[in-house]
Amino acid sequence: MFKNKILLITGGTGSFGNAVLNRFLDTDIKEIRIFSRDEKKQDDMRHRLNNPKVKFYIGNVRDKRSVDYAMRGVDYIFHAAALKQVPSCEFFPIEAVNTNVLGTQNVLDSAFEHGVKRMIVLSTDKAVYPINAMGISKAMMEKVMQAQARSMSEKTDTVYCGTRYGNVMASRGSVIPLFVDQIKAGKDLTITDPNMTRFMMTLEDAVDLVIFAFQHGENGDMFIQKSPASTIAHLAQALIELYKSNSKVRVIGTRHGEKLYETLVNREEMAKAFDMGDYYRVPADNRGLNYESYFSEGEKKVSVIEDYHSHNTRRLDVEGTKELLLKLPMIRRDILGEVIKQSQD
Repeated sequence: MFKNKILLITGGTGSFGNAVLNRFLDTDIKEIRIFSRDEKKQDDMRHRLNNPKVKFYIGNVRDKRSVDYAMRGVDYIFHAAALKQVPSCEFFPIEAVNTNVLGTQNVLDSAFEHGVKRMIVLSTDKAVYPINAMGISKAMMEKVMQAQARSMSEKTDTVYCGTRYGNVMASRGSVIPLFVDQIKAGKDLTITDPNMTRFMMTLEDAVDLVIFAFQHGENGDMFIQKSPASTIAHLAQALIELYKSNSKVRVIGTRHGEKLYETLVNREEMAKAFDMGDYYRVPADNRGLNYESYFSEGEKKVSVIEDYHSHNTRRLDVEGTKELLLKLPMIRRDILGEVIKQSQD
């Protein structure tokens, strides 16, 4: 479906954007456009790739004119541009709204106006039962996407879908690079709550989910990958053992807006979700503003079904967490380098 097509990646210099780019780079896709506001990262990527198939566009999703300029001729969009850090969004919530909600609306509108075939938006488990500004803005982003899909379904051939992720391991700003840096510096590993659980998936898993959504999505769908989870304590211990470190664990308390566990699919969604093997597909609610049907046509399963969250998914022990960590290139490089050094000594 991507042969001779043009793919636009918003937020293309981030962890997700790079992973999607790398997956498509050696395919028969015609062109990949990287849209972001960081000229330094774009320049670094340009020199690293040196690939004429990749085009770079400076812009901000808050500025629709810059989005429109990058959108011309595009067939598919992966929308990853967002403010993602929980603490910064807590202190600057209007910035999260401007980028994650209004910026997404700009990309949705531009996709419609330019006849894009499919657009996938990137969401997060923090959008389910959100308690922080980042999660709230992502939940609104999902609603904005589904509203666009609902209102435009008869006016355009553009299909709008979403993917929802748990923790993507070793993505920029996440806890694994922090722990690794602390281990290398001989410092304590600072954890907020040892019993806190998080879904664990690799960037490659994340890209698989994007491609699955591109291939199978219908208007307004949300796609979620079934993922294992680990406690923060097991994650820290697994890294200490892999790096053969003497670092200790220090509990510092829960940060602004953090949950004990994260939910990927709430029970209302689970009641209508389609189990597609490794993924759930949650269709949009396409009922109109006929409020009477909301009261006369309830969903009995909702009261007996469970959320899908990081406390009730498959739980990894320390060994299982180590096995998953060894799939990460940064961990494999570090550990392999240590083995080679020891063998030479």
